[in-house]
Amino acid sequence: MSKKPQYDPEEIRYPDQTIVTSPLVKEMEQSYIEYAMSVIKGRALPDVRDGLKPVHRRILYAMYEDNLTADKPFKKSATCVGDVLGRYHPHGDASVYDALVRLAQDFSMRYPLVDGHGNFGSIDGDPPAAYRYTEARMSKISDEMLRDIEKDTVNWDPNFDESRKEPRVLPSRFPNLLVNGSAGIAVGMATNIPPHNLREVINATICVLDNPEATLADLMEHVKGPDFPTKGIIMGRSGIRAAYATGRGRVCVRARTEFEEFGKDRTRIIVTEIPYQVNKRQLIKNMADQVEDKRLEGISDIRDESDRNGMRVVIELKRDANPQVVLNRLFAQTQLQTTFAINMLALVDDQSQPKILSLRHILDEYIAFQEEIIIRRTKYDLKKAQERAHLLEGLLIAQDNIDEVIRIIRSSYDNARENLMNRFGLDDVQAQAILDMRLKALQGLDREKLEAEYKELEERIAYFQQLLGSEEMLRGVLKDELSAIRDKYGDDRVTEIQDVEDEIDIEDLIEEEECVFTLTAGGYIKRTPASTYRTQRRGGKGITAMATKEEDYVDTVFTASTHDYILFFTNKGRVHRKKGYQIPEAGRTAKGTNLVNVLPIEQDEKVTAMIHLREFPEDRYLVMVTRAGTVKRIQLSSIFTARKAGIRAITLEEGDELICVRETDGEQAILIVTHDGMTICFKETDVRCMGRDACGVRGINLRPGDFVVGAARAKQDHQVLMITENGYGKRTEMDEYIRAGGLQKRGGYGLKGYNVTDKTGPVVGVKVVNDNDDVLVINDAGVIIRMAVSGISTYGRTAQGVKIMNLEEGVKVISFARTDHEEEEEDTGTTEGEE
Repeated sequence: MSKKPQYDPEEIRYPDQTIVTSPLVKEMEQSYIEYAMSVIKGRALPDVRDGLKPVHRRILYAMYEDNLTADKPFKKSATCVGDVLGRYHPHGDASVYDALVRLAQDFSMRYPLVDGHGNFGSIDGDPPAAYRYTEARMSKISDEMLRDIEKDTVNWDPNFDESRKEPRVLPSRFPNLLVNGSAGIAVGMATNIPPHNLREVINATICVLDNPEATLADLMEHVKGPDFPTKGIIMGRSGIRAAYATGRGRVCVRARTEFEEFGKDRTRIIVTEIPYQVNKRQLIKNMADQVEDKRLEGISDIRDESDRNGMRVVIELKRDANPQVVLNRLFAQTQLQTTFAINMLALVDDQSQPKILSLRHILDEYIAFQEEIIIRRTKYDLKKAQERAHLLEGLLIAQDNIDEVIRIIRSSYDNARENLMNRFGLDDVQAQAILDMRLKALQGLDREKLEAEYKELEERIAYFQQLLGSEEMLRGVLKDELSAIRDKYGDDRVTEIQDVEDEIDIEDLIEEEECVFTLTAGGYIKRTPASTYRTQRRGGKGITAMATKEEDYVDTVFTASTHDYILFFTNKGRVHRKKGYQIPEAGRTAKGTNLVNVLPIEQDEKVTAMIHLREFPEDRYLVMVTRAGTVKRIQLSSIFTARKAGIRAITLEEGDELICVRETDGEQAILIVTHDGMTICFKETDVRCMGRDACGVRGINLRPGDFVVGAARAKQDHQVLMITENGYGKRTEMDEYIRAGGLQKRGGYGLKGYNVTDKTGPVVGVKVVNDNDDVLVINDAGVIIRMAVSGISTYGRTAQGVKIMNLEEGVKVISFARTDHEEEEEDTGTTEGEE
C-alpha cells in the first residue's frame, strides 16, 4: 500500500513559470557541441605547456598541497584520491585512482610523476591493489613540475564549488608533454604522443634557444626519436621524421630478441623487451593460440621466466625449425612487432584550441611558456625584495636614532606609530616593524646583519630589473635551469633505433605533382592537383573551383609542386614557410582548411602574397611591392627560417600593406601595374639590397585614389597579360613597356598600360606570359576558367582588350594565375569551334 505524500502538492506548483518551446534538433546540436568542447578542453587532451590532462594536474597539485613530496613519508592512496575528489575533481573515485596509478607505473611513464608503494599493476595486465592498500607520494622529478608555483607564475581558476583556486596549468620546468607523452580520446579527435628521453628533449630545447632558425634536421640531431619505458627497437626513421615534421606519423616498434642454443642442436628465442603498451600475458597467450591452431609452426614450447631481475620470455623451437623464419613470422603475426601511430594533438592558446603540432611547434610553445614563467617569477621576487628593502630602510633609521625612538615610544600613550611616522618620515609598515623590533636587535651585530641584508637586497633588485629588461639574459636563465634539470634527472636512451635499408622518407611517400593552391578572402586554403582543371577556350563559363561561403570568395591562386617551399607573405609584412605537401589537400569543390590551422597568424592578419621555390641560394633575391607603391629588395637567403611565428620581411608605413613578392636573380626588370592601368618598368638594381627590417623605397608615384594591384618580372620575348574586373583582358608585347631610350627610372608616374573604362572595369592584376602558358582566371563567385594564353589576342598598351570570361550580373574577376600549358582533352561545348 502506497504511502500518502508528505508534502502539499500545491507547494511544488509554479503558477508563474514560463515553458519555452525549443526545436529538438537545435537543442541536441547545441548540447552535443557543449559536451564535445567540455571533453576536449576539460578531460581528454593535454595542455601543450605542461603535458597534463586536468585529472593528472589536480592529482599532483593536491599532493603538493598535502606536502606529499619525495622527501616526506608515503600516505595511503585513498587520502590523495579523497582530497582530489573533494577539492577539485567531482567525478568517480575510479577515474582518479586509475590516473594516479598510471602516473606511478614505470612501464607506462618514461619518468613516473608519482612514487608508488605497493601493487600498482604490472606489464602483464594485473590490476593494482585497491587504494586502501597502496601508498603514494610525489616522485623527485614531480618537484620540477610544481616548482615556483607559489610565486604567481601561473593563472588560477575557481574549483567546482568556488571554495578554492586550482592552477590552470603547472609551471612544468621540463617539457613534460614530450618527455612522458600522452594518450586520450576526445569527441571527434584523439591524441597519441610517445614518450621521449629527457636529456634529448632538453638538448633540443636549448638548441632552439641558441638558434631560433634551427631546422627539423638540427632538432633531430638531439631528439633521435621516441624513447619508450618498455625499451624495444624502433625500425627506421622515416615515420619519426614524418611525425616531427607534420605532427602525424607511424613508427614500427619491435621486441628485442636473441637466439640461444640449448640441448642437442636446439635453439630457443629469448624475448627481453617488448613494444610499448603491449600486455605480456596476452602476447604469450596469443602466440600459444596460434601455435595450437597451426598458424605458427616450428615452436615446441612457450613460457614466461620473467622475475624481479627483468623480462625473459622463452620460445623453444623444434629441432628442424629455421630460427630466423620463425622469428620473422612472430614479428608478422604477433605483437612482438607493433605500429605506434603518432598523433601529436594538444591544447594551445591557453587551452582554447586543439591543434596538431610539429616537434618545433611544441618546443616553441614550451619555450614561450617558460619565458613567461621566469618573467612572472622575477616580478614576484622583485616585489618581495623591494618590500623587504623598504622595511629594512625603516629599521636602519631606527638603529641610527635608537635613543630618540625609545623616548618617543615611552612618551606615547597609544599613538607611538603615528609619532614615529611624523618624526622620521616613515610609512605605516616601517613604523610597525620598528614597534615589533625586539630589544636584542639593538646590539651591534644585528645592525651589521641588517646592513648586509640591505646591501644584498639592493644587488638582487638590480639583478631582477636587469633580467626583466634583457631577453638574452632571460633565455640564459632558462638554459641554465633546463641544463640543471637535465644533469640531475637525465639518463641514457633505452629504446634503440635501427636503420632500415631502402627506407622511405616522408617526401618519398608523397608523390611530387603540380598542384593548384587556392586561398579565399575568408582565409581558407587548399591544394588540388592541377590536372583537375581541364583546358577550355576563352569565353567559356569555367568549372567550380571550390565551394565558398556566401560572403566569401576565392582571392589568390597559383601552381606549385608538393615538394616546393611555399612562402606566405602577410599584409603586415611577415613571412611564414611551409612545404607544399603540408597544405591540406582537398577536392575541387571543397572549401579547404582555415589558414589559422596552417599558419600562426593574428586575427587581423591575412596572406596577401605567396611564392614557391625549391631552395634558398645566396644569389637569389626577393622584390616586394606594397599597395602604396613602395619597393624593397632583399636576399632570398635572409628569410630562410623555421621560426613558428614567422619573421618580418618588410617594415610598412601606417595604412600600407604588402601585396606582391617576386623572386629574381638580381638582374631583372620589374614591372608594376596599378588599379587605374598605369605601369612602370625599371631595373631591380635601381633598388639597393636591404635588410629585413628596412621600409623600402618609392617604386611608382600614384595619383589620388590609385593603388598598386600587381608586379611582375619583365622578360624579353614575352607578353604582359592584364585582366580587368569585368572579364576583359589583353596581351601586350613587352617592348611597348621598354621605350627606345631604355627602361624607366623608379619613382615616376609611369605609362598607360590599359585603357580602363566603365565597360572593362579596373585592372585586377598582371602576369608576364608566352604562348606556352595557360592562365587560370577566378571570379568572386568561386568559378575558375582555364585557357591557353595563345587564345588571348595581342593589343597595344592603350587598347581595351577582349572578353576573357563571361560573368553573370554582379560577379567580378578578382584574380588570375599563370600555369603550364595542358593539352585540351575534350570539347566542353562552350568553344568556338576547332582551329
